[in-house]
Amino acid sequence: MLLGEYEYKVDNKGRLPLPTRFRQEFREGLVLTRGFEPCIVAYRSSDFEKLAGNYTSQSINKSKMRRLARYTFGSAFDQQLDGQGRIALPSALRQYAGINDAAIIVGANNCIELWNPQKWQDEQKEAESQAWQIIESLEDSQ
Repeated sequence: MLLGEYEYKVDNKGRLPLPTRFRQEFREGLVLTRGFEPCIVAYRSSDFEKLAGNYTSQSINKSKMRRLARYTFGSAFDQQLDGQGRIALPSALRQYAGINDAAIIVGANNCIELWNPQKWQDEQKEAESQAWQIIESLEDSQ
């Protein structure tokens, strides 16, 4: 599991170091793509392949699935860690997430999310205000 929250500076070339504890998890490479919220999601290459398989198993005849596939795969970038444990953030993804000179790296179980610090604070406040409703709705569905 990928856990925790870390803040790092983005250098002037758009490179972001990953926390040391995550580097081993991504040694085989990673895929960056847009999140559904305004963040960048980083998957292990193997996990992104599983995600692609889930999309492929859905009906391509459904316009919603085609749109979701374009959204996810059209903005995806293969990456490798450099010798210093950094990843290069593509400018299109940086712009989408509003990441400039700093980013919050959040472990989200099977992926990590890269957030603009202010947007992450806003997301945290929203999650805190809705947590009890989310838990109750999950209990109702069981």
